[in-house]
Amino acid sequence: MDSSHCKSNKAGFLVTLSTFLFASCTGGDGSGLPPALPPGTFAPNLSEIQANVFEPNCAITGCHLGSAAPQGLRLDRANSYGMLVNVASSESSSTLRVAPGDPDSSYLIQKLEGSASVGAQMPLGAPPLEQASIDIIRQWISDGAIDDRIPSSNPIRVTSMSPVPDSALAAAPGNISVMFDRELDVSTVNEMTFLLESSGGDASFGEGNETGITASSIDKAATSATFQLSGIALTNDSYRVRLLGTGASIIMDLDANALDGEFSGTFPSGDGTAGGDFAASFSLEIPASPESLNALQASVFTPNCAVSGCHTGPSGPALPSGLDLTSATASFANLVGVASIQQPTLSRVAAGEPDNSYLVQKLEGTAASGGRMPLGGGALDQALIDDIREWITNGAKR
Repeated sequence: MDSSHCKSNKAGFLVTLSTFLFASCTGGDGSGLPPALPPGTFAPNLSEIQANVFEPNCAITGCHLGSAAPQGLRLDRANSYGMLVNVASSESSSTLRVAPGDPDSSYLIQKLEGSASVGAQMPLGAPPLEQASIDIIRQWISDGAIDDRIPSSNPIRVTSMSPVPDSALAAAPGNISVMFDRELDVSTVNEMTFLLESSGGDASFGEGNETGITASSIDKAATSATFQLSGIALTNDSYRVRLLGTGASIIMDLDANALDGEFSGTFPSGDGTAGGDFAASFSLEIPASPESLNALQASVFTPNCAVSGCHTGPSGPALPSGLDLTSATASFANLVGVASIQQPTLSRVAAGEPDNSYLVQKLEGTAASGGRMPLGGGALDQALIDDIREWITNGAKR
């Protein structure tokens, strides 16, 4: 598939296909697995693959289950079909994981047969799957990759969302993905029924200060929909995802049943009655970028230090000119790991140790020798000194 997959030590493997999905759960050499039955003993339909391979061996903790599934590939019953069929590979975005009717163009087959353009043949670190078993999977795909399982008798419901509801993210997501337990009427999933909004900075919704976000596109498959955020910059805030099951525009399944969307914190959504909006939130808090030396050069060293009669170079033992702070390159060469002339036991900048850096001591007026810097001028704002402290704490990198 899209990454190394986990093996399970559970007994009862029906096909060697299980090793394809789970190479990382054993030593990677096939040890710990019971003997496989002869290849080609399972039928070319999803229900047997789901019941005998995915459920007991794949959709388990630490593997293809939940929000941490490798490459986002979830293979529990509610999600496997929607995650495989007509879904682009994460490793090769121009290739579908399973392209119905076209096994040669299916990334699943390419990875099993070792012809994929990215990564190694699956199962990773184990013998290749017998061709007879691959041919059965090929047959399922050639037959249209149909989901032959008995559909739910419930109204269409939401079975998962990524990002996970109530999660706190440190990086902006590239998309919002939702899965359903029945096939969608894809014409009903659009910018009027699949909504994303920011809270307006107060982490709450319903006050009228929310801001709607327009998707770059909304991608739809049989049982999934993805709100794409390509080119859209999300700021630190709380966000709410809404899928509408009530009102003039609603999400429906192929039988024209309205979305049963009410969400109480656990999946699937719904109260058992068709109709009802799904709403779930997540927050974004992107850490501030570490201060760079280039920024410090522009805000501190050039305007305050590399001025006439001060730290203008050339580098050498004569102060103040010998401490050359005229450019970021010169400042790095004259500060980081360089012993102070006034206090030889201290480095001018000790990477990772702002309190033991002579530069900080001089700027804060705590140095044992000489006056506070900048000499003869006003002290730097503590905010600027804190920027220097942050740069040093983060390794004083060039």
